[in-house]
Amino acid sequence: MSLCFARVLVLWLACGTAGAAPLRIASAFDPQTMDPHGLALLYHTRVMTQVYESLVWRDEQYRLEPGLAVSWQAVDAKTWRFRLRPGVTFHDGSPFTADDAVFSIERALAAPSKRAFQLKGVIGAKKVDPLTIDIALATPDAVLPEKLFLIAMVNKAWCVAHGVERAQDFDGKQETFAVRNANGTGPFRLDRYEPDVRTVLKAHPGWWGRKDKRTGNVDEVSFLSIKSDATRLAALSSGEVDLVLDPPFQDVERLKAEPQVALLQIADLGQQYLTFDQSRDELLHGDVKDRNPFKDRRVRQAVYQAINIDLVVKKVLRGQATATGAFLSTRVDGVPADLDTRLPYDPAAARKLLAAAGYPNGFAVTLDCVNIAYRENVCQAATAMLAQVGIRTTLRSAPTNQFFPKLSMGTASFIEFGWTPTTDAWGSLNGLFHTWDKDGGGTFNAGRYSNRELDKLIDDIRVEPDLTRRRAMIGVALRLVRDDLPYVPLYRRTLTWAMNKKVRAVQWPSDVIELRWVQVRSTGSP
Repeated sequence: MSLCFARVLVLWLACGTAGAAPLRIASAFDPQTMDPHGLALLYHTRVMTQVYESLVWRDEQYRLEPGLAVSWQAVDAKTWRFRLRPGVTFHDGSPFTADDAVFSIERALAAPSKRAFQLKGVIGAKKVDPLTIDIALATPDAVLPEKLFLIAMVNKAWCVAHGVERAQDFDGKQETFAVRNANGTGPFRLDRYEPDVRTVLKAHPGWWGRKDKRTGNVDEVSFLSIKSDATRLAALSSGEVDLVLDPPFQDVERLKAEPQVALLQIADLGQQYLTFDQSRDELLHGDVKDRNPFKDRRVRQAVYQAINIDLVVKKVLRGQATATGAFLSTRVDGVPADLDTRLPYDPAAARKLLAAAGYPNGFAVTLDCVNIAYRENVCQAATAMLAQVGIRTTLRSAPTNQFFPKLSMGTASFIEFGWTPTTDAWGSLNGLFHTWDKDGGGTFNAGRYSNRELDKLIDDIRVEPDLTRRRAMIGVALRLVRDDLPYVPLYRRTLTWAMNKKVRAVQWPSDVIELRWVQVRSTGSP
């Protein structure tokens, strides 16, 4: 598979780099937990990938490369063998072995792990020798290595000693030792985590990749959670922070003219959606009794056609996004380009669809949204547009620790959320569109949408060895999704990082920064 689409932008801004340097990063979001299997969200991943590593990783072009495994091969139809990297140590000095790898896979598989959805079809792992493991499958899986990206390897002894053999139950607000403590093999170790304030990491001197020619010079990193857009940018201008991962859209053009600021930009691999409760007979947060309007496709299409997403992109997002009709990025392997076509904005057609569905006077419903400025602004715009066709929407914003359980537990009636896929389609198809099940299907299917024909196709994609046939099946699956409209596709951001010109970084299309590659020029350098 060609991954040339991942046009990773690398900013070389220093004539030369000095010795070790600190880095201060600001974002509106907090990682929420240090448990690497407790969440599977962008803001969590940004920190976890610095502390923990997986068997496979990605290079600067976002192509798969060896991580804690140096090689892998299928030894038979239902078994993959992974040879582990020798000489790797955890942050507490203990060696990384096959026992840890087996334990980590079992931990990621077991409830309430939020990474289990990636591993559907994996039935277990076993140690072959101290640096070799076999992963056993229920059925053949030709692309298993792709699915192991972001499955963090943890230290078995550390987990047992601290009573965290299972992942944190984030939805249940469980507090465990792993929420505020960590012990990974990554290039940075956790120094301290102050929820909703800062996360401080320090370089792990024993990291196995320290001598890699790509490795940067950052020795300490502070991730600062700053909700206010204006405050984040003021901190960048004053030199209090070095990099802002989410500058407000309205300030991007102005930032281009700032003499001490450089921008990195790339098209997002992820996108934003609206989705609906399609499981309950009556909405939890609506005024229609004894019926669920969102079970009717005509109502879902009415929502779609009532929203002028092109206007939202132009006015609310200041042109820093692209409207999309696709349910996954066409840069994901197997996604047909022709699916990136939206239904037309047509409020008159929306009103007719509502009337035909039995709602000539519309109805009322609550829309859940996370309380981050640009997403709230989009939700507010959508609310106003929906009102024009008779859907009286009350916007309910919540902080991330309250919002995300609504998503994963399926308790919202109508919700806005974002998703960043990997380059393999199956994980997203399984996580978003598969019927929810205890084995990881539909983990992020917030509306509990269910289509048994689609489920079978997604399950078949997982085990299909022929890549040409597999890509064709992915296209069929996404056409079924388009026909059903369980989600309304909205837009794909232009990812922008604003940084002091002394910083050099690699920008992945997943919006995750790899600190291992960051270079910071000393203030006194020419």
